[in-house]
Amino acid sequence: MDNPTMVIAQWSMVLTLILMLSRRAPLYLTAIVGSGLTALIAGFPLTGNAAITLTKMVNAGLHPVIADMAGVLLFIGAMEASGLLDVIVRDIVRAGNRLGGGPGVAIAGGVAAGGIGSLTGFTQPAILAVATGNAAVRLGVDPSKVAAVHGHAGHLGNLAGFTHPTQVAIIAAIGAEFGVFNIYGAIIAASVFAASFFRLTLEKKAIGYSSSPEAMRDLLDDFENREYAAGSLAAFTPFLALIAGFVLGLPIFLVGVAAAILATIIAGRDPKRMEAEMIAGAGRIATPLLATISFLFLSTVIRNIGLVHTVSEAVRPILSLAPIQAMLLVASLTALMTQSYSAAAVIIIPFLEIVLDTGADPMAAGLAAASGGALMQYFLTGGPVAALATVIPVIPGSSLRTANRFQRSSILVGLVVALALTTALSL
Repeated sequence: MDNPTMVIAQWSMVLTLILMLSRRAPLYLTAIVGSGLTALIAGFPLTGNAAITLTKMVNAGLHPVIADMAGVLLFIGAMEASGLLDVIVRDIVRAGNRLGGGPGVAIAGGVAAGGIGSLTGFTQPAILAVATGNAAVRLGVDPSKVAAVHGHAGHLGNLAGFTHPTQVAIIAAIGAEFGVFNIYGAIIAASVFAASFFRLTLEKKAIGYSSSPEAMRDLLDDFENREYAAGSLAAFTPFLALIAGFVLGLPIFLVGVAAAILATIIAGRDPKRMEAEMIAGAGRIATPLLATISFLFLSTVIRNIGLVHTVSEAVRPILSLAPIQAMLLVASLTALMTQSYSAAAVIIIPFLEIVLDTGADPMAAGLAAASGGALMQYFLTGGPVAALATVIPVIPGSSLRTANRFQRSSILVGLVVALALTTALSL
């Protein structure tokens, strides 16, 4: 870029990102202050009639997903208050414990949430984290690491998904259909879960949490011997109604409220009391609200100063030698900076077209584009929308910074698997 002001602004943003990764500065304040200063350095006015102003970029952080999160958290509040989530906890604890104790319970919750997200295009790991997350904590797993594993749900929801706009655009661009592409995506997402499961299992052996079979049995007996508000089918009915609303494309806020009312009816609870408990559940939106606004403000500034375009142009020379690897690199860097699979599409889709023009294998190129975007959007902060920030409030004792730090190694494992798979497909 020839404009020296924009060059300085881009370096200012790079410094902001480095500070956010360093653990030496507050996460949200660094995102907000660094982005604001960068926008001012770039010469964008504070307000006014200009096409791009600081005010308009801040308002871009007021994403419609905030209303969606409120509806889901109302539903969570109703499910908790009605006792129906206790039934779901019991059933998933049973399945997860068979998989591998506390780590197994955490993995089961994350995979289940990712499966839902693959149908809806909008993964909400908090729905299950409130149930399975606290169960895994009770089985001895560190709360932040439990939150991290549930946050992996977005990888599966995107890469194995059928409705996310970026995913659909990539599949259309390569002339493929749903099916094999989703299976490859699921394999890459599964590698992220597998890496975290392996790490948690090693930790379990090293420090001996849930120290004895007797202690494990006592904890599981505690779940089994409780008096529950309903049977498994009744308890899962509001949850299934929520999924149905997602799949049908209904407004998520209204679907969450409707599912909460259904839970109230099934549990036979007093509606006025349930309303108060639902509102208490929605109070958890404070942390994801701050995360969403600050991180999307960061993403908006990054796009408007041209940093994403600069990165994509820098790797253009390697296209003739390694187009698939270049696609994975560009998708990864773009998603890292925008922290959004959706926002990254602005660069990913045009660059994918360039890669396809080189004669690269369409399936390999498309999978590289999707996996780089879907994996690395969570690397910097755990994701600004419907990801780790929504899980932290429902797992007491968890920390977003610590959880995200745990996620990063597993995400890199997934990236290596994506590199190996796309390279193999291109041979």
